[in-house]
Amino acid sequence: MAVNPAKFLREVRLEASRVTWPSRRETVITTALVLAFGALAAAFFFVVDEVIGLGVRLIFGVGG
Repeated sequence: MAVNPAKFLREVRLEASRVTWPSRRETVITTALVLAFGALAAAFFFVVDEVIGLGVRLIFGVGG
C-alpha cells in the first residue's frame, strides 16, 4: 500500500472543514459545567469518606 503524504494532508483538511466546531460561548459554558460537577463530585466523595472514617473510628476506636 502506497502512502501519499500530500493526499493525506488534503483529506485531513477536508475532514476538518466538515467538523462542526463549538462557539466560544458553548466552550466556556461546557468547561464551567465540567469544573462545577467535578467540584461537586469531589465534595460528595470527601463527605462520604469522612462519614465512613468516623464510623470506623467509632466502631474500632482507632485513628485520630
